Amino acid sequence: MHFTGSTGRSGSTASTASTGRSGSTGSGGAAGAPPTRRAALALGAGAVLAASAALPGTAHAAPRPAGGATDITARLRALEGEHAARLGVFAYDTATGATVAHRADERFPMCSLFKTLAAAAVLRDLDHDGEYLARRVRWTAEDVRASGHAPVTGERANLEAGLTVGELCAAAISFSDNTAANLLLRDLGGPTAVTRFSRSLGDPVTRLDRWEPELNSAEPDRGTDLTTPRAIGRTYARLVLGRALERPDRERLTGWLLANTTSGKRFRAGLPAGWRLADKTGGGSYGTNNDVGIAWPPGRPPVVLAVLTTHASPTAAADDALVAEAARLVSGHLRSTEG
Repeated sequence: MHFTGSTGRSGSTASTASTGRSGSTGSGGAAGAPPTRRAALALGAGAVLAASAALPGTAHAAPRPAGGATDITARLRALEGEHAARLGVFAYDTATGATVAHRADERFPMCSLFKTLAAAAVLRDLDHDGEYLARRVRWTAEDVRASGHAPVTGERANLEAGLTVGELCAAAISFSDNTAANLLLRDLGGPTAVTRFSRSLGDPVTRLDRWEPELNSAEPDRGTDLTTPRAIGRTYARLVLGRALERPDRERLTGWLLANTTSGKRFRAGLPAGWRLADKTGGGSYGTNNDVGIAWPPGRPPVVLAVLTTHASPTAAADDALVAEAARLVSGHLRSTEG
């Protein structure tokens, strides 16, 4: 599996539009030792390059089902039943080519997972030599109120002085700030810019249709704001491990994902100690709870992992334990198949 993609700054997502709104439900779960907001927002230049300087190359083993695929599938199916949820999993070990897939091609609500794609589109299509990232943006208290989750943009100092586009990207990814995400969508031309960006990467499935917070309604029969575990996992891999972005942009995006503060009870709780994680979470109604990212086990190439979950009831609570246990099972299985 080769994670390739165009690095051309096509400008296909570079029109402008007014949001009139902002925000979404938050992606909860603080990491064990998250960076401060100030430190995370500072990740946009040299700090990001240092944080992600050890990015692996782009040559990967050909995909193949992981040994004992029937066993891991049965365990994921049992886990799904224990939690009365729908669980989608896609994992790819770039060292061995082993894959794990459970409901990997079923559609799930995307929720805040789109924020990584929006920031990546800004990097590829709008920013030139850092000038766009340095542009200062301001917003209103109403934008913050409507967003429903504004841990960075809601701070008084930031509301008064504004933030740069680069700082908004960091806020959207590392803190899942919804006002920041909507401001990025506004610059890109609206939610469908994320759909166009996904298609430009070779992702035929992932689509965004609405702004925050409406996009998190997650009704089971809704045909908008969706992705699949396989599609979103491969898209994240193209952005972090492939050539979809030029190297400086790839390293900057990876730095924001490495600084994520919202997966402490999800992937960070389920993956083995010592695994380095660059990920993004998302959540919404119907207990929708997602985590997607790239994890680097000590001393070996990375693993791509996507876990998406949802429930039948619109008032179901997000099940962090389900996401964490799925990550634990998959990572343990992949380690057991190493030759």
